[in-house]
Amino acid sequence: MESVMQLANSTVLWIFALLVAGVVIFQAITFIRLAAKTSPSVGLSHAEVRAVVRTGAISSLGPSLAIVFVVLSLMTLIGDPLTLMRIGIIGSAAIETVGASLGSEAAGADLGSSQFNEQAFTNAVWVMCLGGMGWLLFTALFTKSLGKAQQKSAAKSKNVNALKGISTAALIGAFSYLGGSEMVKGVSESIVLIAAFIIMPVILWTANRPGMKWLREWSLGLVVVIGVFVGYFIS
Repeated sequence: MESVMQLANSTVLWIFALLVAGVVIFQAITFIRLAAKTSPSVGLSHAEVRAVVRTGAISSLGPSLAIVFVVLSLMTLIGDPLTLMRIGIIGSAAIETVGASLGSEAAGADLGSSQFNEQAFTNAVWVMCLGGMGWLLFTALFTKSLGKAQQKSAAKSKNVNALKGISTAALIGAFSYLGGSEMVKGVSESIVLIAAFIIMPVILWTANRPGMKWLREWSLGLVVVIGVFVGYFIS
């Protein structure tokens, strides 16, 4: 495991991660400049543009902090640069964790276990990168067609509901597979998973109450923390 972490935090990976982060920062600055340049054409003053940028920056803190707990755990498993590279692009900590776990298990080792070697790490990296490539390519190739597709989907609400159902079923299947593989390891793992299974609907139900929508962004991080505490007390 020590040799894997040396590879995971190597200089080469840091260079690639910083390049990716630099592209993301460049895009953000470019979009802000373009928005400020075109704001007079839609009747917005420079003061209003600054207020919008400030509000957006503040609003982004909540979703960013919500994945901190997951990111910290991911850093201990796949290293700092790869975590920065993956979370910095389209940043779904949950999906990246699933990808890393599936890639590692395909190489015959559980993520973070004593059997987690360089081959398992490399496999996890490939799964995460290839798994995140789909929506990037789709956005690059079909962005101009998304507006028309959205209008057609709005006219056929049944299709939209079907797509939502398929996406939900896929996530349930992925997390059920990962959770089931942990439950068969022992009673303690089963108790942790059951605790998370119970607490997540409670958090989401609370998030639907007035003034509590922000809690939805924190749900995964809170469940991870609760699972850690439950596992600590029963071990």
